[in-house]
Amino acid sequence: MPIRRRRLLTSAAAGLGAASVGPFVIRDLRAQDVLKIAGIHDTSGGLDIYGKQMVATMDLAVSEINAKGGLLGKQVKLINYDPQSNIQFYTQYATEAATKEKVAVVHGGITSASREAIRPLLKRFNTLYFYNTLYEGGVCDRNIFCTGSTPAQTVEKLMSYVMKKWGKKVYTIAADYNYGQITAKWIKKYTQDNGGEVVATDFFPLDVTDFGPTIKKIQAAKPDLILAPLVGAAHISFYRQWAAAGMNKQIPLASTTFGNEVVITSPEEHNGIHVVFGYLEGINTPENKAFVETIHTKYNIPHMTELAAMTYHGVHLWAEGVRKANSVDRMKVIEALESGLTFAGPAGKTTLDAKTHHNILDVYIGEAKDKKFVVLEKFPVQTPADTAAVCDLKKNPNDNKQYVIDVKT
Repeated sequence: MPIRRRRLLTSAAAGLGAASVGPFVIRDLRAQDVLKIAGIHDTSGGLDIYGKQMVATMDLAVSEINAKGGLLGKQVKLINYDPQSNIQFYTQYATEAATKEKVAVVHGGITSASREAIRPLLKRFNTLYFYNTLYEGGVCDRNIFCTGSTPAQTVEKLMSYVMKKWGKKVYTIAADYNYGQITAKWIKKYTQDNGGEVVATDFFPLDVTDFGPTIKKIQAAKPDLILAPLVGAAHISFYRQWAAAGMNKQIPLASTTFGNEVVITSPEEHNGIHVVFGYLEGINTPENKAFVETIHTKYNIPHMTELAAMTYHGVHLWAEGVRKANSVDRMKVIEALESGLTFAGPAGKTTLDAKTHHNILDVYIGEAKDKKFVVLEKFPVQTPADTAAVCDLKKNPNDNKQYVIDVKT
């Protein structure tokens, strides 16, 4: 059975035609006059609630770059791949982008599993990689730049905030793969740092939709609050079943991942849920208001999350690196990106940290209210301290691993 692939080419060079070289030879300059980049994001399958908006913001960033003349005198051509929430397709498309299309950079991956599937491939093929998703932290690899937030930037702030507000007994329910497992460790660390206790931690595969037994366990444990790093369309069932059982009126809930779910669930199901991200749509700045208006009207996307905003930031940061390097040569661009490049956009000012290849960014705590998030508090200029504690690519440029916090869950 042939593999089904949805492939969309956007932001291609405009107005390029054939040029004459000598009296008898006609050659097409189209291929030479574009810079190819690739996006690998799920626009179908259970992760499409995140992927569709990442594709939209990547297209917007490329369109803006091209409208200003492109890069190095060339238009940027964006090749989008849909891996359909299937890890096998991630590896197939990353290989094609690097070897057949010979793209200058890949922006892609939603789950940490998808990142770890393609990260070694792109390193082997000497293709620069941007991972623009919030994640569990710890990746140390000179070939990758991670623009999303990490636990020391977000979970630390969230636990302090919600424990002061709600209490010290925490029950964690998390996605059962490396993001959920490692984030649960960070939740436990910061719960303990704030004088609290994680009374239980339950993990759920991404296809689980029945949370009835877990809700009964939570009722018996009587925690002060729930922390829910759940992921994907199936896990939305938890929030619906939680509200249907009336538990949202009894035990408050916070999440490190509840983002686009705010437009899929009802206000009755989500009002009061607290979140923490490196971006919220409710940020009250001219840059963000213009960004949101464009995405809503041009791309018909009803709500933007950190994944979408950092994809937008990531593309522009890469473009800044190309401009500074005056080249798309991988190592020249990496060295330029390591010079402390910044981009001021809808999420605020983000700066690439040379030591870790992670973003220094602002962090926002928000509350879900009537299909939107109200910004409750802002924490400016948060460094990726969790990764910086173990990763120093200046001293060890050949480091290539993911460090994991040693906390028992």
